[in-house]
Formats: sequence, C-alpha cells, structure tokens
Amino acid sequence: MIRRVLDGLYLTAGWIAALSILFICTIVTAQVSLNILARIGGPDLSFTIPSYADFAGFALATASFMALSYTLRMGGHIRVNLLIQRLGETPRWLLEMFTLALGGFMAGYATYYAASLLWESWHYGDMSTGIIAIPLWIPQMSMVAGLGLLTLALLDTLVESLLARKPILSDEGAE
Repeated sequence: MIRRVLDGLYLTAGWIAALSILFICTIVTAQVSLNILARIGGPDLSFTIPSYADFAGFALATASFMALSYTLRMGGHIRVNLLIQRLGETPRWLLEMFTLALGGFMAGYATYYAASLLWESWHYGDMSTGIIAIPLWIPQMSMVAGLGLLTLALLDTLVESLLARKPILSDEGAE
C-alpha cells in the first residue's frame, strides 16, 4: 500500500516536471512566433507575452526540482560506475547505503533552507521583478516540494536497500 502511494507521488512529480517542460516549449514557441509576426508585419503587429521569460524560468525550476525524485527511483541519475562495478555486492551495498544516507541528509538540509526561504518570501511579500509581478513564494513551492520528495525518495531507497540487504540501484541502461 505505502509502496504504491510513494511510487504514485514520484510519478506525479515526474508528470509535473514533464508538463512544465511542455509549458516552456509552448510559451517560448508562442513568443518566437510573435517575434516573427512582428518582423513580417512591422510594428503594428508587434506583441510580447508579458513576463514570458520569468514564467519559463519558473517552469524550468519546477521541472528541475520535481523531476529529481522520479529520476532517482527510475535509476536515471548519472552515477560514476568506474569504482562501483569493481566492488563486490557487500561493499557495493555498504557504499550505496552510505551515499543514500548522505544524500538524504543533504537533501533534507536543502529542503529545510528552501522552506525557510519560501517562508521569508511569503512573510516579506517578495515579488518577481517582471512585467507581471508574481509573489516569489509561489514558484518557490515547487522547489521545496521537489527537494522534499527527493529527500523522501532517498530515505525510501535507503530503507528498501536495508530491508533487501543488497544494492538496489540498478546499473541497467548505464553505459
């Protein structure tokens, strides 16, 4: 039951990341099309999507942070296998547990400070500087959520590895 819930969370985060990339492609394509229209039609047909670069940047941050947990669980993070492939199963398992624990601690630390930044932005009413002013806590929520999910995924993977008593991060597809 809990496995399905966690996997569902990671998959949802992956979909949010994918939709964010789609949004970036859409808004940038729309602005480029408007720029072409202005070149062809002259100043009377010159239009700009207000704050499109800000929105694309916010979507990029969302895509980057929300993809972390899904990518970890799917084995898509880049790893240096030069050392790992030469280790036996037990040393590899111990190294995996150490790196998962260290990664979980570091991601938790980052989550805490990102949440502190979000709270400060909300408390002080920080706004973006674009044509359309957006409260900064809104795009920062995806950063905190993504880091929180990464922390959860690292600890989830650590517990799974401890219970399996063997390395569980796959090298399949790694070349």
